[in-house]
Amino acid sequence: MTSTESSPERIRPQQFHETAGLEDWRVLGEGACAYFRTGSFTVGARLVQEISGLTGLGDRHPDIDLRPEGVTVRLITITADYYGLSERDAELARRISAVAHKLDLPADPSAVQTVQVTIDALVGPEVVPFWRALLGYQDRANSPEDLIDPHRRGAPFYFQQMDAPRPQRNRVHVDVWVPYDQAEARIAAAVAAGGRLVTDAHAPSHWVLADPEGNEACVGAAGWTGPAPEATSPSDAG
Repeated sequence: MTSTESSPERIRPQQFHETAGLEDWRVLGEGACAYFRTGSFTVGARLVQEISGLTGLGDRHPDIDLRPEGVTVRLITITADYYGLSERDAELARRISAVAHKLDLPADPSAVQTVQVTIDALVGPEVVPFWRALLGYQDRANSPEDLIDPHRRGAPFYFQQMDAPRPQRNRVHVDVWVPYDQAEARIAAAVAAGGRLVTDAHAPSHWVLADPEGNEACVGAAGWTGPAPEATSPSDAG
């Protein structure tokens, strides 16, 4: 969803989750998302049509992914200096949920996630232009370290500043943003599948995991309101 206004009423992920009527939605790295199970392409198309018929949308159009099994809706406010959630997103999310409920379409908050690619860079200003040109991406909200797909389809890229070379570890990793109430299960599943917890020093914002060969990935949970989940590697548990 794109907004051209320069001063949206911004809200934090936890504020969004604490707002009544938004139980269908989860805040991820790329905004607020909801997944409605439709069971058929025809029913899903009807939901999309109902959403498009909402009055007063203006330029606040949601990003919608229509599949035979269900419909994913994403809301985010984008301006020249902001990329995040606003009160308008919360209002629109509540209205979209009302439409889905009217059609008796259940929401499945556990079915949403977003993925981000992170590149560690010593000289970000020199590295970013290459990836911007290669991917056909653009800067995110005037950020010098974030690139996004202007069509809002591909995974965003984040360039993390390094202070010194780290040849002993990978320089590119994947960030997986999951619903805050799914983080514990996702971390446990990754550990059970042979991974290990590298650090939970940044929990409950995110956790760093690694596969059996040491390739790292992060699990992020925007708006986490509960205790940090406990995760152990096979060696820790033994």
